[in-house]
Amino acid sequence: MIQPTLFAGCEPQVAAGVDGRILAVGEGARQAAGRRARVVRLRGTAWPGLIDAHVHLEGLADRHLTLDLTGTSSLDETLARISSWSRPLPRAAWVVGAGWYNDAWPDQAFPTSTQLDKAVGGRPAYLRRKDGHSAWVSTAALKLAGVQSSSGILRETDMQPVADLVPPADDAAFDGAMARALEDLAALGLTGVHSMDSARGFGSWQRLRAQGRLPIRITYNLPAADLPHAVRIGVRSGWGDEWLRIWGVKAFLDGSLGSRTAEMLDGSGIARLSQPDLVDLVKQCARAELNVCLHAIGDGAVRRALDALAAHRQAWEHWRPRIEHAQCVNPKDVRRFARIGVIASMQPIHAVADRELVDQYWPKVAAGSYAWNALAREGARLAFGSDAPVETADPLSGIEAATVWRRRTRWHPELAISHAAALRAYTRGGAYAVGMERDLGTLRPGKLCDITLVDAGHVVATIVGGQVSFLRKPPATSPRSWSKPPRRP
Repeated sequence: MIQPTLFAGCEPQVAAGVDGRILAVGEGARQAAGRRARVVRLRGTAWPGLIDAHVHLEGLADRHLTLDLTGTSSLDETLARISSWSRPLPRAAWVVGAGWYNDAWPDQAFPTSTQLDKAVGGRPAYLRRKDGHSAWVSTAALKLAGVQSSSGILRETDMQPVADLVPPADDAAFDGAMARALEDLAALGLTGVHSMDSARGFGSWQRLRAQGRLPIRITYNLPAADLPHAVRIGVRSGWGDEWLRIWGVKAFLDGSLGSRTAEMLDGSGIARLSQPDLVDLVKQCARAELNVCLHAIGDGAVRRALDALAAHRQAWEHWRPRIEHAQCVNPKDVRRFARIGVIASMQPIHAVADRELVDQYWPKVAAGSYAWNALAREGARLAFGSDAPVETADPLSGIEAATVWRRRTRWHPELAISHAAALRAYTRGGAYAVGMERDLGTLRPGKLCDITLVDAGHVVATIVGGQVSFLRKPPATSPRSWSKPPRRP
C-alpha cells in the first residue's frame, strides 16, 4: 500500500501525501503523515525547492556527447585538447564542441581558423565560445557552408549556416546524455528549471517523461522562430503538467558582453532583433496568451525591451513578461521594471565571471551592471538562474555571488542583496515567473513537495514531488519505510 512520507531529521520536517503534495510542515508533520508513513531521515535545513530560471539543457547534454573545452587556460592548452579529441576521428568527421573562453587566456585575442585547421587535421569543426554568441570554425566547415570568413570567428546569426550542417546525435544517445545532465542538476539541489532550448530538447524531455526518467521539473520556453507554429496549434502558457510544460517565447535582442555584441546605449554592440520586429513579436505573444522571455544584456537592448513591453501591461491574466540577463540597466530604466510588471530574470554568477570584462569594456556603467539590489529596491521581481552551461548551474554559488561575493570583493557592494532575498529569487521568484506560485516556491500545505536539503553549506538531498531525486548518502530509515525511489509518474 502506498503511504504518505515523513521527511524527518531536518528542520523543519515535512509530511508529503501520496499525491506528492505537502500535508504539513514542522511540529504537525509527524501526526499528519500518520503512524504507517514511510519515514525518510535526513539532516540539515529544508529549503523550498530551488528553481533555475534560465538554463540551456541541450548545451548541458551536449557536454556528454561533444568536446568540452570548459576551463582551458590558454590557446595552446585549448588546441592540445582539440587535437587529442580529433585524432581518432574519421577523416570526414565533424569536430564539435563548446566552452573555449579567450578572455581567460594570457593572450585574449580571438583564435583563428588557421590555428584550428592544424589541430583538427583539416576536418570540419564548429566550436562555440562559452557564451554561445561566437563560434570558432575551421576552413573546411566554412567551405561546406559557403561562408566567407577571414578569421574563422562567426558571431550571432552568422553562426547559423555552419551550425545547420553539424550532424546531430541520434535520439537514444541524446536522451542518455540529457538524462545524465538532469541528474547532475538534481545533485546540485535543483528541483526545477526554466529551459531556453529548441524542439529537439522538448522531444527528448517528452520521451524521458514517458519513461519516468525526469528527476526535476522542466518549464520550456520555445525559440521565437517557432512562434508561428505554436500560434497555429493554439498552444498557450501553462500547457502541459507539473513535470513538463510550455510557458513562453525566447527572443534575442542582442548578443553578449564577452563576444563584444551586447547592445549598448552608446551605439556599440549588435541588435539581433529590430524594434519593429520586437514590437510585433510582443503583440503576437500577448494576443496568443504566450509569455515572452527577452534576452537583453546591454543597456540599449534592455531599454528597447521595456519600450516594447510598456504597451502591454497586464495583457492577460497570466502575463509575466521577462527580460533575461538584464546585465546592464540604465538608472533611468530601473523603476520601469516594476511599473511595467517585467520580471528581471538574472544570473548572479555572471557577475563573478564578467567583473574584469565590465571594468574593461563598461567602466562608465559598472555601477548599473548586475544591479540586483537596485532593481529589488524599486519593486522589481527577481528570478535567479545560471545560464548553464555558460556558467555553473550550482545555485549555492549563485546565492553566494548575489550576497557575500560583492561585499568580499568590494565591487559595488551596494548592489548585493540579502541571503533571504536571494533565496526568494531562486524559489518564489522562479515559481511566479512561470505562473506556478500556487504550487511551488514555499513549503506550505497543499503545495508540491519540492525540497532542497542543505547542511553545512552543501546540498545533501533533493526531493521532488515527495520523491527522492538525489541523496548524498543513504538515510537512516524505519524498517518499513525507505526504499529505492520509485519511477517517476
